[in-house]
Amino acid sequence: MNAFDAYQSIGAPSQGLFKDNGSRFIAFAFPVETEEEVKEHVAALKKEYHDARHHCFAYRLGYKGDVWRAADDGEPSGSAGRPILGQIDSMGLSDILVVVVRYFGGIKLGIPGLIRAYKTSTADALGQASVVPKVAGKMWTVEFDYLSMNDVMKVLKEMNLSPSAQNFGENCSLTVRVRLSEEESFKKKLDSFAKLKEI
Repeated sequence: MNAFDAYQSIGAPSQGLFKDNGSRFIAFAFPVETEEEVKEHVAALKKEYHDARHHCFAYRLGYKGDVWRAADDGEPSGSAGRPILGQIDSMGLSDILVVVVRYFGGIKLGIPGLIRAYKTSTADALGQASVVPKVAGKMWTVEFDYLSMNDVMKVLKEMNLSPSAQNFGENCSLTVRVRLSEEESFKKKLDSFAKLKEI
């Protein structure tokens, strides 16, 4: 059964290419988790391919895929960003950015030609990518006193959670990532002997 917090992304960057009438469309797919990362990748490609005519892109983020954007970067409206996003969606991916760098070949392709070019180059990049399962989760800080340590550790072990940071002094605390579908059970099990804070 597919839990509501499970989704798919790509495991590593990949590339694709489409050529038409002298124009070259180079597609770059990246796994990303934040809009900050999106900006960094787009800026880096604009710098590296500064002589290209357009740097069009689309991204979708989050396990629900509800954070997204499609940008035409000077191409006719709807002819670049939307076809890129359409390919991302047809593969059911999120936490992904695809940027297509276009070198103009001197012959106009018309809107249907552009849509085909952006769609095909994106499909090529996604076809080269390894699709990986992802699980949405949140980070929590668990604070407890030394005497409750065994109880806390027992719950973490039961739920198969490994703390990413821990501090065992007089007052103990640890940080752990919990998948969304297990959050309620996590809170219930620890509630009586620990203080929980979502980060």
